[in-house]
Amino acid sequence: MASRCSTLLCSTSRLASARIALAPLASRSRWLATEAASSSAPAPPPPSDLKIGRIVDDISGLTLLQAADLVTLLKSRLNIQEIAMPAASAAAPAAAAPVEEAAAEEKPKEKTIFNLKLQSFDAAAKPKIIREVKALIPNLTLIDAKKFVESVPQVLKENMPKEDAEKLKAVLEKLGAVVVLE
Repeated sequence: MASRCSTLLCSTSRLASARIALAPLASRSRWLATEAASSSAPAPPPPSDLKIGRIVDDISGLTLLQAADLVTLLKSRLNIQEIAMPAASAAAPAAAAPVEEAAAEEKPKEKTIFNLKLQSFDAAAKPKIIREVKALIPNLTLIDAKKFVESVPQVLKENMPKEDAEKLKAVLEKLGAVVVLE
């Protein structure tokens, strides 16, 4: 058993000493391998003009914000207009878009959001209008709804779509109120 252990111990010591002796050689070969790999990469061609080379070096050293500022400054100084590059399939609709925009500019923009204002009401219809106002405005007590109706003209609802405002106007006018869309 002692002979086996000594044989094993001798073989491991020989392997360890071989590793130590080969370590500088291995690191040198590894260094040469990386050097060869980096030298085999194609180097950029030298610039034909030294001034252009300096500009490229300066631009490559800029941060993104500085590069964006450089682009905007060059566009303004060289009078370059920003245009979107349309896709080939979108070229035909893009040509028709300016005609549609010109037609849209001629027409006045139609208002889509309205404020509903209670101007006045018929005295006989006052209780019905108070109940309707109480139903329209959340968290409003009957007393608050009565005060609201009595202090006309008041804005009843704000920022309503056109369809909803017209429906509400029709309901209130049937009850005897005079309502204006603003």
